[in-house]
Amino acid sequence: MQNNSVRQAGAPRRLMAGVLGAAAMAATMAISASATRADELPGAYVELKNVRLWVSDSGGNGTPVIFLHANTGTIENWRKQRAAFVAAGYRFIAFDRPGWGKSLVREGQKPIPVADDLEELADQLKLDKFHIVAVAGGGYIAMDYAAWKPERIRGLVIAASGLGLGTDKEAVAFRENAAIPGFAKLPPEVREMSPTYRGFNPEEVKVWLEIEHNAKQKDAINPPQRSPNTREKVESIKPPVLVLAGDVDLTTPSGAVRLWARYLKNYEFGLITEAGHSIAWEQPEQFNQRVMEFLKKY
Repeated sequence: MQNNSVRQAGAPRRLMAGVLGAAAMAATMAISASATRADELPGAYVELKNVRLWVSDSGGNGTPVIFLHANTGTIENWRKQRAAFVAAGYRFIAFDRPGWGKSLVREGQKPIPVADDLEELADQLKLDKFHIVAVAGGGYIAMDYAAWKPERIRGLVIAASGLGLGTDKEAVAFRENAAIPGFAKLPPEVREMSPTYRGFNPEEVKVWLEIEHNAKQKDAINPPQRSPNTREKVESIKPPVLVLAGDVDLTTPSGAVRLWARYLKNYEFGLITEAGHSIAWEQPEQFNQRVMEFLKKY
């Protein structure tokens, strides 16, 4: 695997020149660094056709794993994954989707499917095959990409994502029956996190809320999908899939996850205990272990 990592903000220039090979990289990528706070993941801009994409890339020769954040988050929601996956020998890559965090849709451009941005990024970084780990709204992007480019995916993890199969009558009925009156008006941390987590971790809840507050940019347009999520689309997925759910997720109950997962041809299902919708943030040890156990098979 070639080491074509993006330049991390604040990294010594001589070191990065040796790691990246400036002349070779200039032919494929235009990258500009930006300052990051000490508690933020290191990152840099990757110049794509439609967007200045903010990317955190650990580099190295390990198998690449691309992480896709939730609608309420950014790459900062993967703070509890980067070090663990790098220590396990993987190459960690995460990006703010266009209109979220620090990623900027170019002036005059309309959002395109994030799957298209993911494909262009993988080409820029000269990735061959890679894993994808996605949570919640990131699962929509992962499913979109897996249906389009299955040959590039080694293993696929989708966690806490209902996928919204609008044509599945049983799934629609489940959502209606399980709906909690007034739920959408509750504070985001109540909708997204388990009571146990909030009760024991008030300081981490504050950190999560800061990320959530700065996630989706003002007036950002939700990017379209390449194709709507349907039973047929799920059935078409070829890569092996690990499907995870939080056992106290009120936003996307485990039943909603099981209803679409049953249409996959090759999948495993796992339940993360004492986890709400922010499954990877609330229970990182369980999440990381279960994901790594799956990825090492492929």
